[in-house]
Amino acid sequence: MPTRKPKPPLVMPPPQQPQHPFDAAHGVETSGIIPAGNLTTGHPNDAHVTAYYGVAPSILRSLIQIWQGTHPPHPTPRYTFVDIGAGKGRALLIASQVPFHQVIGIELNPALADIAQHNIDLWQTAHKADTTAPPLAPIRLYEQDALTFDLPRNPTLAFLFHPFEAPVLKLLLRRLEAQFAKRPGTFDLLYVNSECRDVLDRHPAFTRLFLGPVAMSPEDHIADLAAIAQQKEYGSTGDEECAIYRYTGRAPKS
Repeated sequence: MPTRKPKPPLVMPPPQQPQHPFDAAHGVETSGIIPAGNLTTGHPNDAHVTAYYGVAPSILRSLIQIWQGTHPPHPTPRYTFVDIGAGKGRALLIASQVPFHQVIGIELNPALADIAQHNIDLWQTAHKADTTAPPLAPIRLYEQDALTFDLPRNPTLAFLFHPFEAPVLKLLLRRLEAQFAKRPGTFDLLYVNSECRDVLDRHPAFTRLFLGPVAMSPEDHIADLAAIAQQKEYGSTGDEECAIYRYTGRAPKS
């Protein structure tokens, strides 16, 4: 009898990341978790980068409302929203629905920046086709290191979804202080998954306005559980620990 050739081992394709309802509703692609090890770019700060994961839409919308309740020194339409570590751009799309002066994304990783720009293009094209939709804030994306980016001169509301660890956050705060030292009250920061908030809490020029869990909507929580189930490193509690800070400047020396 002829000798049977051994069958090659069965290799199952990796499981597909579940699609978030936000993506299904808007025809964009912001879903999934990308481990930090898959986001290296050769940058000196690669070791401090965290995983990609899109912020839950309900959390960002709630946090913006909480921020508006802190009585910012300027009206919302004067603020530029800046997402530091924009990833695939989900926060940019959500923020553009708020009447900000403009929305800016800064993303170092070229692959993520390409996806984010494609999502922005799809988002804006779909919006233009809907004559009943309220206007969007202008969106601009920069493929750039946040530590070299010059923030706009108008009031700024920055957003962090824990994109990097404390060593980079400290460098970022140093740069922010250099830019806003003569303009206290014109820079606020939303920090989701605020694992390094002690860096900000110890900083003499930043004042914490809010700290606490912000709950996801039931829809977002179901999507979060589905995404988290694809890996073992992270868990889901249905909320995120969030903080809000304002640059108030250093107290003058006596």
